This record gives sequence, C-alpha cells and structure tokens, in this order.
Amino acid sequence: MLEHIGRNTGARRHVVLEVLEARGNPADSYVVASGFGDRAQWFRNVTADPRVRVYAGSRAPAPATARVLDQREADRVLGDYIRRHPRTWEQFSAVLERTLGTPVSATDTALPMVELRLDR
Repeated sequence: MLEHIGRNTGARRHVVLEVLEARGNPADSYVVASGFGDRAQWFRNVTADPRVRVYAGSRAPAPATARVLDQREADRVLGDYIRRHPRTWEQFSAVLERTLGTPVSATDTALPMVELRLDR
C-alpha cells in the first residue's frame, strides 16, 4: 500500500497497487504501475510531492521517494513481468487496456510506472 499526500489538500491518502518488480534483497524499492495512466490521482500526487510511505508485507511502514520510470525502464519492467506472470498478465492486460483506453505492450508501453525507493 502507498501513502501519499494530496497535492491540493495536503491530506494523507492511501492506495493499494500492483507491484510489478521488487528490487534488492530484502527489497529496498518497488515498481508499481498506474492503471489509470497519468490521470490517476495517486500518480498526480506523487509527481507533485515524491515523498511517500510504503507498506509492504509484514514490514513496518517506511518512508520512500517516488520516481517516474522513463520509457526504456518501463518497457523492461513490463516485459519482465509478462514473462514471469503470463497467466496473470492475460487478465491484467485486459483491465489495463480498458482503463487506459489503449493497447498495452512491453514496447513503448502507455502504462506509467513509478519506482518507490525506500529512504535510508
């Protein structure tokens, strides 16, 4: 779960997101996707204020910094996810294509992705 700050209200907000990639062992960053594209409120909030808090598994909530992935990184992450989870992707992609209004593939993906790097 991601805790972020509303860009207009300053209020704490929470959203549950699909983790496409966990980096490190133990994980010190997570890559998540914005299924509603750049119009998702959480996405707009973290681009306005990248200071967030991540709730993952049984770990204590941790402060983190959000960073939007560039196209090359997003394509790589999505391609890896599709290879690791082909059956999940079959269903997930149909939902994403409806919410984004465009086909989603691992080449020039229209799916915005954000890395949530835990602060040290």
